Amino acid sequence: MNHRENLKMGEKGAWISIIAYVFLSIMKLLIAQFGNSDALRADGLNNATDVVASIAILVGLKISRKPPDEDHHYGHYRAETIASLFAAFIMMIIGIQVIIDTFLNIIADESSQPDLLTAWTALGAALIMFIVYRYNLNLSKKIDSRALYAAAQDNRSDALVSIGAFIGIIGAQFGLYWLDPLAGLIVGIIICITAWDIFKEATYALTDGFDEKQLDKIKESVLKDRDVKEVVDVKGRLHGNQTLVDVTIRVEPTLNVEESHEITVRIENQLANKYSIYHAHIHIEPYLKQ
Repeated sequence: MNHRENLKMGEKGAWISIIAYVFLSIMKLLIAQFGNSDALRADGLNNATDVVASIAILVGLKISRKPPDEDHHYGHYRAETIASLFAAFIMMIIGIQVIIDTFLNIIADESSQPDLLTAWTALGAALIMFIVYRYNLNLSKKIDSRALYAAAQDNRSDALVSIGAFIGIIGAQFGLYWLDPLAGLIVGIIICITAWDIFKEATYALTDGFDEKQLDKIKESVLKDRDVKEVVDVKGRLHGNQTLVDVTIRVEPTLNVEESHEITVRIENQLANKYSIYHAHIHIEPYLKQ
């Protein structure tokens, strides 16, 4: 399966998230209105904003599938990473808003007993979002999609928000009104931490960060080729979920062009088979004994 087919599969996960968010946001807002639950109402508004993040990821995946053109010779794969970055911003805004609302409720000292139906709605929504989370997480690992992985983490955060709302509503049934703001605070912090992790990973990729240990492994593999005398340099960067590698090697200066070309082909095949690196640029220099 090629990269564009993987991206097309990833779009299914984004669509599932969008459909789930639209359904749950409408259901939560309606039931919260009749059941008098601020926690479920906030959860419903949270899902409404998540629709925007999921659409951004869907658009990013679609743009990533576009073939190379005159302005994008390496394709549009980084649109996927930008989409995950946008999702991180949305998640951070939501997390901060949840924390602010929690403190405002504590200061206002508002207490009410919502209908028990709102609690079961929140719990059912949490179960649905956890199923969506597991689906998108497994799919993101299968197709190696950072954007879909970000969407999966957002799904998990929303499941936790709903669980927090459920705990708060149940607590209110027994007069433990402090459980609602406490649950909201914990959930808000979890959302912000998740958003920060996604933000770090996306910016690391966009600024051409690359795992040094992975570079060492690539260097060791290249050195195992029978005709490679020395590996001068190895560079790597991420382009969406594609790995681009530049390797400079030294070989016997007596080799002709055809023999040198055979070495580069062997190394390219080795990197593709062992590390799934399909974009490798091998530069050859003559090996001169000191």
